[in-house]
Amino acid sequence: MNQKVEDIFEYHEQTKHSYSRYARSLGYMDWANQPDPYRFYQGAPTRKLPIMIEAKTPAYHDLFTDTLLARELNIDTLSQFLQFSLALAAIKTDGFNEWALRCNASSGNLHPSEGYLILPPCHDISTQTTLTHYAPKNHSLEILGTFESDIWNHLPKDSFFIAISSILYREIWKYGERAFRYCLLDAGHALRALQISAQTLGWHHQLIGAISDTQISKIFGFDQPQRFNENEKEAPEMLLLISSQKPENLPEIAPLLQNLFPNVETIANHIAQNYQSWPLIDIIEKATHASIQKTKTQKISNLLRECKKEAKEVILERRSAQVMDQHKSNITYKEFMIMLESTRECFSGLDNAINLIIFAHRITGLKEGLYIYIREATFKEKLQQSMHPSFSWEKRDENLYLLKRGDFKTSARNISCAQAIASDSAFSLGMLCHFHDEISQKGTHRYKELYWECGAIGQQLYLEATSLGLSATGIGCFLDDIFHTLLGLKSDTFQSLYHFTIGRGIKDERLMSKKPYN
Repeated sequence: MNQKVEDIFEYHEQTKHSYSRYARSLGYMDWANQPDPYRFYQGAPTRKLPIMIEAKTPAYHDLFTDTLLARELNIDTLSQFLQFSLALAAIKTDGFNEWALRCNASSGNLHPSEGYLILPPCHDISTQTTLTHYAPKNHSLEILGTFESDIWNHLPKDSFFIAISSILYREIWKYGERAFRYCLLDAGHALRALQISAQTLGWHHQLIGAISDTQISKIFGFDQPQRFNENEKEAPEMLLLISSQKPENLPEIAPLLQNLFPNVETIANHIAQNYQSWPLIDIIEKATHASIQKTKTQKISNLLRECKKEAKEVILERRSAQVMDQHKSNITYKEFMIMLESTRECFSGLDNAINLIIFAHRITGLKEGLYIYIREATFKEKLQQSMHPSFSWEKRDENLYLLKRGDFKTSARNISCAQAIASDSAFSLGMLCHFHDEISQKGTHRYKELYWECGAIGQQLYLEATSLGLSATGIGCFLDDIFHTLLGLKSDTFQSLYHFTIGRGIKDERLMSKKPYN
């Protein structure tokens, strides 16, 4: 086993929560040094994007069909794409303080994810190829560089690239050593938000495979230390190709981008003043700085949905519930299965490695108990061999199996760091990942990809719950090995990476909501 693989396993072990100790962090909230949630570049020309809140979007259920006609790429459609993916969804206020909520979910609402675009010559932006940074605070593009390129001759019509990076310190400030996990989950949230927004325009999306973090850093200037505070550097996550036409016989993208290194000189703003030092974060960042696997063309799942809401309504109404109403959290079995089946799709073009362990609490037509939903049948036999031999594996529906009947509310709550949202809901779940062999056999970058998959599942569950009038919350704080012990797991063959809960939230009437971008 090479050193980087060992470093990943050591990091994952060291950042687990348990009854005896939580993963290391500052231990209190240093509010005086809370990082700025907005990145800006000093001296960068800014192109304000039109506000597209009134733009018509398809019905949410139509996003998952192949019936939508692709819109032309222009300043309006580009703006709409960003507004319903990475932009502000609402402003919350308690009368004294204000804070923004975004379309893409984020751990602690800290938003480490940043978006960068490479655009073809586009009217109202530039007559040349343009490298830009998306600034969600004022819904604008910061132009970091313009240059000539013939790359568009090799790509489908109306194509452009969008990259996601992570400012790790935004999460480190609150979560210490476990922060790297949350940055990866948030990159997955952003990935799915971008895909869904693209689908509202009839656009196609593909995560670019076989490209290295080093190449992404060089293209977008993340490898230029003079542009960033050394504590606020941006870690490259992923690169997506968005096109109005379905990419068929797509050339290898990495070679096309090989000489695409624009001269970027703008300086990033400082998001904090004082910093915490966590050497383990540096170790895991270096260990996972590698190349993504080659990806396959994604297929959109044709799940039959009944939601007639407009897509933007679902996107903008997505929230993280703080409290669940245990007296009103009952849902129907049909609603339950729609939400689970919405996660079957491969969100990245990479192999699915996540299956769902479910604590069923309040589902009409389904008895309380511990269940497993199989997203990837390849691992079913291995899961059966690894988990408690007493589990019944009684088939309840396609891909849904009962493991053990009973009331698991207390277990769900205790495992989720004593958070009642996991027990007062209709159900909660843990995303159980095929772990050890994925990393040791497929490479160190796989650690990031596994968390992206979990984040994408989370964003999809948020949207499905919202479309059904339900509430959802991602749970990053859970007792890793207590959960594994409950399942009878005795090695790191499988590991849980993200937990989630869905029910009916209690609205905080003390808070008011305002529209952003007035």
